[in-house]
Amino acid sequence: MSKYPLLGMTLAELQSVVRGLRMPGFAAKQIASWLYDKKVATIDEMTNLSLKHREALKADYEVGGEAPVDAMHSVDGTIKYLYRVGENHFVEAVYIPDDDRATLCVSSQVGCKMNCKFCMTGKQGFTANLTSNQILNQINSLPECDKLTNIVMMGMGEPLDNLDEVLKALEILTASYGYAWSPKRITLSTVGLRKGLQHFIEESDCHLAISLHSPLPSQRSDLMPAERAFSIVEIVDLLKNYDFSKQRRLSFEYIVFRGVNDSLIYAKELVKLLRGLDCRMNLIRFHAIPDVDLNGADMETMTAFRDYLTSHGLFSTIRSSRGEDIFAACGMLSTAKQEENNKN
Repeated sequence: MSKYPLLGMTLAELQSVVRGLRMPGFAAKQIASWLYDKKVATIDEMTNLSLKHREALKADYEVGGEAPVDAMHSVDGTIKYLYRVGENHFVEAVYIPDDDRATLCVSSQVGCKMNCKFCMTGKQGFTANLTSNQILNQINSLPECDKLTNIVMMGMGEPLDNLDEVLKALEILTASYGYAWSPKRITLSTVGLRKGLQHFIEESDCHLAISLHSPLPSQRSDLMPAERAFSIVEIVDLLKNYDFSKQRRLSFEYIVFRGVNDSLIYAKELVKLLRGLDCRMNLIRFHAIPDVDLNGADMETMTAFRDYLTSHGLFSTIRSSRGEDIFAACGMLSTAKQEENNKN
């Protein structure tokens, strides 16, 4: 019978564990320190717990860390790691070093329900939500964990579709008993789900990024079916109820597709749509995926698009394209691994 993982438990949950095992109350903070500060791999390493208490803990629990099962290395230093979750499922985390920054894109689901036209993960369909253990394991078991400066919840899956486990992971990442990261080092990226967006804004101080990709609802719904349930106009109206000028940053992600959404007509519509919001725009080059007839815009077009937005009050940047030689866009490696296992 498998044991329960301690990694991914909040302090309140650890307190419940020690009470059930008749351990002293302060043992919960000791266990949290071993898990999140010292990052031990086994309960035996928790040496300030008595041998009796370690044995009691080991009867039903384990640390629950699991190293990546595969990795792909890009010529630009980007590394895509593959983690096993469950019996025969896999998720990806992408490590992106860049001068004095090192960012990790973290997954929150196996597959995804959103089925965005440009996303390989959406082509997999949805299989399962990740637990806080499986979310944090991507960080905790990362070989470069101690080099990380930033985390982005924009790997496989839609974070707001698994909000309870994502919020638990974010609590542990930012709490003093956990990894004690500043919320300003963490960004959650979402297509924008009505039921989760407001809850996230009110429960977390982490940065927020909205996947936009078109200012026109009809075109956005073609690219992103989630538009039909909660339109970008409604999302913007909701966001205007909150102050993003101080504690957190609000940004919009915009993949620039050649001949689709890259003309200045779209830039003008973006300025109109986002007027009155304290936000920025991240323009992204498209990484081609199989069987999708979309192509990335050239750099001259993207630069003109960026300059128009910035000159009209919407500060915009072009995100550097990283890991293209290893298909760093999420879903490619896990899909290949799943297909390989299905053949065997």
